[in-house]
Amino acid sequence: MNPLLLLGLGLAIVLGGILWLRLHPFLSLILGAFAVGGLTSLENIQKSLAAKYEGQNFRDAVSAEVKNEIKELKADNKPFDEAQIREKVRAEQKTEQSKFRDAAKTRATSESKQNTLQRITAAFGTTCGKIGILIAMACVIGRCMLASGAAERIVRAALSVVGVKGAPIAFCSSSFLLGIPVFFDSLFLLAIPLVKATWLKIKKNYVLFVVALVAGGTMTHSLVPPTPGPLFVAEELGVNLGTMILAGMAIGVFCSASGLAYAYWINKRMDIPLRESPEAMKKLEELAERDINELPSLGLALLPILLPVALISGVTIYKSGLDPTITIRPALNLLGDKNIALTLAAALAMLLAASRLKDRKMLAEHVQQAMMEGGLIILICCAGGAFGAMLQQSGIGPHISGMMGSEPLDFALLPLAFVVTAVIRGAQGSATVAMFTAVAIVGSLVTDLEALSFHPVFLAVAIGCGSKPFPWMNDSGFWVISKMSGMTEKETLKALTPMATIMGLTGIIVTMIAAKLFS
Repeated sequence: MNPLLLLGLGLAIVLGGILWLRLHPFLSLILGAFAVGGLTSLENIQKSLAAKYEGQNFRDAVSAEVKNEIKELKADNKPFDEAQIREKVRAEQKTEQSKFRDAAKTRATSESKQNTLQRITAAFGTTCGKIGILIAMACVIGRCMLASGAAERIVRAALSVVGVKGAPIAFCSSSFLLGIPVFFDSLFLLAIPLVKATWLKIKKNYVLFVVALVAGGTMTHSLVPPTPGPLFVAEELGVNLGTMILAGMAIGVFCSASGLAYAYWINKRMDIPLRESPEAMKKLEELAERDINELPSLGLALLPILLPVALISGVTIYKSGLDPTITIRPALNLLGDKNIALTLAAALAMLLAASRLKDRKMLAEHVQQAMMEGGLIILICCAGGAFGAMLQQSGIGPHISGMMGSEPLDFALLPLAFVVTAVIRGAQGSATVAMFTAVAIVGSLVTDLEALSFHPVFLAVAIGCGSKPFPWMNDSGFWVISKMSGMTEKETLKALTPMATIMGLTGIIVTMIAAKLFS
């Protein structure tokens, strides 16, 4: 069956399951995976797996040979340039490409003998191994920061710096920062009462505040690890996590700035009142008047966010200055591991919550709730990973490459990755699932990422930007924003969908410019 038809069929099953049959996203994604996997021919499975493993074999061989050559030069006390050595080795290994191709075909033939269920469960397990612990720890961090008041302290600190007039900037910047460890839905639920409380002081600009809040948090959700989408994409493309964090934050600033600009523009054209009951209004007034001394200090509030970013990025920067033959200390390597960094941050967030709540039972309830939320997210993300793997094995990568001609794809990969992700996002709703699915397709289009004229991090960011356009009523975040802000579906479409699309387009434009400048 044609891989493009399989893609359409898979998306139709997922979309129909979620919107028409009202199935849980996990079930819809698994059904889509079984349909695509079951209808894929043995020839396409072998072809797609061979393309995948050929690239892996080539990269592993290059890294091993570079390490050996540098080791020999150091033994002779000779100077060396790692970049030149790597380029020379890559050229030499390309002359022996057939051996990588043959080894890849052998492995692909062996794995293609697995039935559909085995291939789906293997992909599901692989995805869980990469992001399972991270999602669980991120949920604990988010829930404990809400319980301790740490998240509220960060927003209030931003408001105190810029004042009420600068509230949109404060909401955008604080949600941008909080969006790194806290899932967007939880972040919005946390901050929307503060938005409403700020509105009570000036009685205007409600749309501006809501859209500014979304503009910040939604970008780091798709661009900056350790949130699962960008983390999974970075690992699939072999991008160092520290590099992904820095690049994602840098390009995310431009995206959020364009979203903030749209917030100011739409605020002049939409006048939405705060639709709350008298009882809710009273609670909001109490929140606005809450003594800041009841909240943690700003330094403690920021610690669960900054610690994992500092550990992962710091170790990455340190390792980048070393040649491949040097092994860093095990303790340092352990601290820079994403799972350890997030676990330490979760422990700090729990200690902070414990010190503020002073009730072990209440803390245990918050952690238990975080685990329940994390379990659902892990199920959906892993099902999305399995669905993406089945699409990748359908042969869609080699098929698209064939449509593009004999010349290998290079710079055109960036807009192509953006479009593929945007189509999948618009079809099934979840930005994270769109990234999981798209990276499986895009990653199979090129066997040697190092041969690209730009750093692979830009390809990862392009996929993240592609997960922003076209949010509508099949997206859970759409309903969280609509119901919690009090906006109607029509008002939410008018305020949210164009803004997210503009941010995504801004991101891919900035990414392409950066890829040219820093190639």
